[in-house]
Amino acid sequence: MFRTTPLRRAIVGLTAAFAMTVSLTACGEESDGTGTGSGAPVPSASADTSLADKVPAEIKAAGKLIIGTDSTYAPNEYLDADGKTVIGFDVDLFNAVAQKLGLTTEWQSAKFDAIIPGVTSGKYNVGVSSFTINAEREKEATMVSYFSAGTQWAAKAGATINPDDACGKKVAVQVGTVQLDDVTARSKKCTDAGKPKITIDQYQSQADATNAVVSGKDEAMLADSPVGAYAVKQTNGQLALVGDIYDSAPYGYVLPKAQADFGGALELALEALIADGTYKTILTKWGVEAGGITDPAVNPQVS
Repeated sequence: MFRTTPLRRAIVGLTAAFAMTVSLTACGEESDGTGTGSGAPVPSASADTSLADKVPAEIKAAGKLIIGTDSTYAPNEYLDADGKTVIGFDVDLFNAVAQKLGLTTEWQSAKFDAIIPGVTSGKYNVGVSSFTINAEREKEATMVSYFSAGTQWAAKAGATINPDDACGKKVAVQVGTVQLDDVTARSKKCTDAGKPKITIDQYQSQADATNAVVSGKDEAMLADSPVGAYAVKQTNGQLALVGDIYDSAPYGYVLPKAQADFGGALELALEALIADGTYKTILTKWGVEAGGITDPAVNPQVS
């Protein structure tokens, strides 16, 4: 969300006034012939008995994991053409993790900032929604790293904007994300230096934040790097990436604080998928292989 505090459905339902000429994620992503996207085959994984034995008894008895996700964050997690089915690289990867553990998955859409509370209350067994691992979240939950992403800015193609000097600009960001913290701190630096503040427009979904930049309501946005790149691709040249990716950090699966042992099982399942090539296949399918990691961990030390 990184959704990191969140983020989501990269671009959804832009109106004709925005003159979109590409298929938007709310309408389903089409395969572009490169093997990426929802049109490509979904890799699967076979169960590993030794790993399945590490699943908590109550979850093993249920046979499935109920997963909370903010399905507005393409290409990580978003709704397919039917408006109901959650797809994305996060979905394919965690489904394979669950298969390794002998479990099925049930994906439930939720607001990003409601997912961790839902995990801690028992509503969800796990949260999978591009959560950037940080010290604050590790105080609330057990987190298992599986991917690395940074922050990326984007603006209308041809626009002149400097992320390091955005004072006086109007910037779009999704509520509850680390990007909101980022741009808030940047705005404070502006006012501390006697410059105009950054006008920060907060949106419940990344789709709305993206649309605000496409329409000209806002001058720039910042989001997780794979989401920003995907948004640029889906706007067919109307947006462009600005500056370099920075503040790279791991995404993590979210579990209840007391389930570090189950986190260890997820870690081992990820290691198995990395070793047999399934992990790379899934990331390549979605065009996000640059964020692949080789060392998943339970509650990794982060700054």
